[in-house]
Amino acid sequence: MRAGKIKIATCQFPVSSSVKRNAKHIRGFLSKAKKARGEIVHFSECALSGYVGTDFPTFDGYDWDLLKAETLAILDQAHRLELWVVLGSTHPLTEPNKPHNSLYLIDPEGKIVDRYDKRFGMPGDLRRLTPGNRFVTFTLNGVKCALLICFDLRFPELYRELFKLGVQCVFQSFYNARQTGPSVHTHIMRQTMQCRAATNHLWVSMANSSGRYSPYPSCVIQPDGLIVSHARTNRGDMLVNTIDLNKRLYDPMAGYRELAIAGQLTNGPGDLDDPRSRNTTRL
Repeated sequence: MRAGKIKIATCQFPVSSSVKRNAKHIRGFLSKAKKARGEIVHFSECALSGYVGTDFPTFDGYDWDLLKAETLAILDQAHRLELWVVLGSTHPLTEPNKPHNSLYLIDPEGKIVDRYDKRFGMPGDLRRLTPGNRFVTFTLNGVKCALLICFDLRFPELYRELFKLGVQCVFQSFYNARQTGPSVHTHIMRQTMQCRAATNHLWVSMANSSGRYSPYPSCVIQPDGLIVSHARTNRGDMLVNTIDLNKRLYDPMAGYRELAIAGQLTNGPGDLDDPRSRNTTRL
């Protein structure tokens, strides 16, 4: 793949409390992604470990040795297939510290080259997990990428910082699944990500779990905010899309975005001396 392009496989499956079952899904998608000539494979939040508080109540009795063994097997497969992988999991810390909700960034040599830890958590998360405090960026085929997780989307400041860092593509993993039916998330989550993409001119790979009921499927969003591909709802699926920085896309903020970031909240004259402009109560 030439510079400025990445072929992404965005995967979804019904994440569960069974690490072995999750790992089987993940290994299957790695093989499918290789056959589809994908370069980087993106999975949902807690894809391997399962999500504490949803798939299982607490970490009491959690089999960390099994999680490590299955992670090592996935690292080995990534190496054999020469794939980049963004793997959602849970990263244990030294007791009594609570674990991180994490994304492992795995390179084609089967090595964990970095780890992103979810920076913002809901109250239930904070009772069970420790938030992270750093960005993770990496460059693939000349495309600068970053990692984020689920609730992070509620904080536009994160995306502004990524824009200032020169990030062009965000891999964001979600777990909005195992719900009773459609919810407010059906109407706001992808739409919020479309806003984040368009206002910061970013490509987005958005990977969600498909455990029934999932209020929205995984998708890929281009920098003008358009959803270019989406998975089937409540079903295992894989999207293969090419991120292409050479593609010219609608960006009405071009040239003005930097003004707003710098604190100049108008692109009009700053020194206009006109009484008809100053008087705001008369025609």
